[in-house]
Amino acid sequence: MARKLRIEFPNANYHLINRGNYRSDIFASKGARDAFLKTLAETCARTGWLVHAWCLMSNHYHLAVRTPDANLVAGMQWLQTTFAARFNRFRDERGHVFQGRYKAFNIEQGRALASVCHYIHLNPVRARMFPLEQAADWEGGSLRWLAHPKERPAWFDPAPALASPVQTPDTPQGRRAYLTYLATLATDEQEQKKQYFEQLAGNGWAVGSDDFKTALLQQAPQDPTSTGFAEAAGARVMTWQKTLDALRSKLSDAQCADTEKSADWKVALATEMKRRTTATNQWLTDALDMGSMFTVSRLAKECAAGKRAAKHLKALAGAPAASAPALTPAAKSKA
Repeated sequence: MARKLRIEFPNANYHLINRGNYRSDIFASKGARDAFLKTLAETCARTGWLVHAWCLMSNHYHLAVRTPDANLVAGMQWLQTTFAARFNRFRDERGHVFQGRYKAFNIEQGRALASVCHYIHLNPVRARMFPLEQAADWEGGSLRWLAHPKERPAWFDPAPALASPVQTPDTPQGRRAYLTYLATLATDEQEQKKQYFEQLAGNGWAVGSDDFKTALLQQAPQDPTSTGFAEAAGARVMTWQKTLDALRSKLSDAQCADTEKSADWKVALATEMKRRTTATNQWLTDALDMGSMFTVSRLAKECAAGKRAAKHLKALAGAPAASAPALTPAAKSKA
């Protein structure tokens, strides 16, 4: 099975998700929820993690976590294996508790992190388990801890949720204002789209701006354009586009004046892209307006064999490969 994208660095934020094996209801009982929270507390004590939001649905969990040290993988391994062992021992069972590897979305500090917290807090409401006014008292999610500060453990920090869309103080009045905001957000589909709710419900690898995602690519443990990453489609496309833009800049406007779908400059770009990246024929077809992916494949083969576009290809041969910029110290501290 392809491995999922994992990017670790100090003070990184993540949206973590996993489901019960065969979608089984592993958190249906209060005992199971309490056991998971106890294990999460021990994980935070071992790793220094801070949890900004959490939700235990019947068959899956959501966590918004900050890792002061670059230890996501080690912490998640301990959390899931320890809970699974305790869960199986309590039920006198064997086998996998979770369906597979957890999802880990890197989250940009600020608005994106707040959106993830809002999404997690609204998860049971959007699933129609109960109305929002009951969510603040539900023991299966962190909204209760946000609303009732005396119940918060030291490893829970609601500040990111309260910070956006406006800075809300962690006071009785501020917490009531946050609950009012969630009530509005729960029914505002356009605002939910702006806050990445659709993306958070599906596949992905990062939540935030394009600049944030571009900077993250440099932090990948290996080439994020490889097909070995199951959830890095967005990362691959961003890298392909960056490389294509860098190559295109090596050609003059005069060289690219021909707008025909099979223009030599397009063929040369497609050929060099296929040599440098894993860009698909379909993506190249769309990016270069070449009509058909079968045409791209045929023309690129002819070009690579020296049968066409040799002059343009020579101009591209010395162009350096594009790479994503590294996270600056300032960006790392903000993450």
